[in-house]
Amino acid sequence: MGHIVNQEREYRLLQQRLDKNITGAPYSPVFIQILKLLFVPAEAAIARQIPLRPTSITALSRKTGVPLPELKEKILSMAKKGLVFDFEYKGECHVVLAPVVIGFFEFVFMRTRDNLDMTELAHLFHQYMLEDDKFARDIFQESTQIGRALVREEAIPAGDYSEVLDWEKASQVIQSAKTIGISLCACRHKASHLGQACDAPLRTCLTFGSGAQMMISKGIAELSNVSEAMAVLEQCKQAGLAQIADNVKHTVGYMCNCCGCCCGMFQAVRTFNIQNAIVTSSWVVHTDTAKCTGCGLCVKACPVEAFSLENDSVTGKPKAVCDSELCVGCGVCYSACRRGCIVMEKREQRVMVPENTFDRMVNMAIERGKLSSFLFDDPSRLSHRALGRVASAIEKSAPVKALLAVKPLRSAFLRTLVAGAQKYTK
Repeated sequence: MGHIVNQEREYRLLQQRLDKNITGAPYSPVFIQILKLLFVPAEAAIARQIPLRPTSITALSRKTGVPLPELKEKILSMAKKGLVFDFEYKGECHVVLAPVVIGFFEFVFMRTRDNLDMTELAHLFHQYMLEDDKFARDIFQESTQIGRALVREEAIPAGDYSEVLDWEKASQVIQSAKTIGISLCACRHKASHLGQACDAPLRTCLTFGSGAQMMISKGIAELSNVSEAMAVLEQCKQAGLAQIADNVKHTVGYMCNCCGCCCGMFQAVRTFNIQNAIVTSSWVVHTDTAKCTGCGLCVKACPVEAFSLENDSVTGKPKAVCDSELCVGCGVCYSACRRGCIVMEKREQRVMVPENTFDRMVNMAIERGKLSSFLFDDPSRLSHRALGRVASAIEKSAPVKALLAVKPLRSAFLRTLVAGAQKYTK
């Protein structure tokens, strides 16, 4: 009986460890069931001790007491299942515990599996993510998000096209990538096991750079090239899918091709009214009502249901109206419109996007009150525990919250704070 109790404890501790991640993993009996399907007890006991920041296998062996050869075997097993990230750094293997998203949810469903009950997992993830809003509100709270919309370049008027920056162009993200991987869309694959998938293409998820290399090596993605990835992009545009990318300017890690019905980000907007779940592009819909015939194709195409048909005050005929507060600036409606009524115009204020992944994660950590976990994450080290408490107190103080409300000051504050913390996180 004690052995069973200890196993339960390991899974509960693993959930608590995952909840320290920036995107969170709130407790639910359903989530514990998911962990039990994915991690055997011995893996859970190790995983809950893996810091959220990279740690060497050697250091982890000392911390857990698991002999190095045995630990390497277990880490490799978890990495193949997509539960941890492992990589070489300075000739030594390092490991990071994968978050739920973007992390092991995607890695489980981005390929077909014969060693897991995918239908049971699909039902459990659906319950956890969508039967109440707790998980979604944990992920998508505050303003800095994991994903941002890319505008369709062809929807930009010629006079404004020069103002579309490289990191705003799906084509440029693909063409500048050193390595490209292609996988199944995790969201539509999950929906297929529930009998709820739409008829959009499935092999549409693109990953880039070192992340793609890692996923290809573990069989999560297939090695691709620019030509094939551009063909996938065109296929997805023709299918009415929106392009959602990693919310960074440099070294973009992924690009999803998303439908409004299956995508978890769009479902957060549509189901739970979390309007900022996706960072908008710097463009917004402009409709020429004189050309509009009220056909409703844009209404059907919009993944966030920003369009409606309203009777014109003069003619009394239905016209398409877009709620600019809801519009994510993806441009899917432009392709759907057969009358040439829609173009994308610049928003009054250009959308702020973090420079790189580290900047995005620090922004998210501060906004969500998790900076202490992100910077000082190893609870076995006394210095990290002490500094974590200090950071936690700082980030929750009223003066710091006021400071972070001012974007230019927030940037300077983050640079100073992170630079000062670096020596303690090595």
